[in-house]
Amino acid sequence: MEDSRIVEMYWERNEVAISHTQEKYGNYLSKIAYNILADIEDSKESVNDTYLRAWNSIPPHKPVRLSAFLAKIARQISIDIYRKKAAKKRTGSEYALSLDELFDCASSDGNPEKEVDMKALSTAINSWLSSVSDTQRKVFVCRYFYFDSVKDIANHLQLSESNIKSLLYRARLDLKNYLQKEELI
Repeated sequence: MEDSRIVEMYWERNEVAISHTQEKYGNYLSKIAYNILADIEDSKESVNDTYLRAWNSIPPHKPVRLSAFLAKIARQISIDIYRKKAAKKRTGSEYALSLDELFDCASSDGNPEKEVDMKALSTAINSWLSSVSDTQRKVFVCRYFYFDSVKDIANHLQLSESNIKSLLYRARLDLKNYLQKEELI
């Protein structure tokens, strides 16, 4: 079913929209949640909460790209769950590893929230992403938006894991230099 029709069903308050969303995007959302949470049960909870939040958000929102809209919701919910669990104990996930990798790019004293206006940082990162190669952009987004593992990215792009690690390393260095040049760190 087309995304536009699914969104119309949400606007009509037709509960079948949720089953169509689950059928079309369930695996996609589960992967995003699992990459952040590294726990199947928590991932299921996150995906179910994503459907509920989508139901409560459409209307008033009318997303043009339903997949991106749902991905953003799933990420937010999963990160919230991760933070609650991490407050109790430290867990390993692609989310934690990805943040550790980006830590040096975004901060000079360990607290980027106090150092940088997040909107300016977001704008700068988007600007930087538009200046890099298509492959580098895909690798960066897969790792730091979707929190995919290096192995998954390598399989998806049909590159070696070593090549992906190298691309990520160079991207982080390049991003750090760009952010320093823009005086954001």
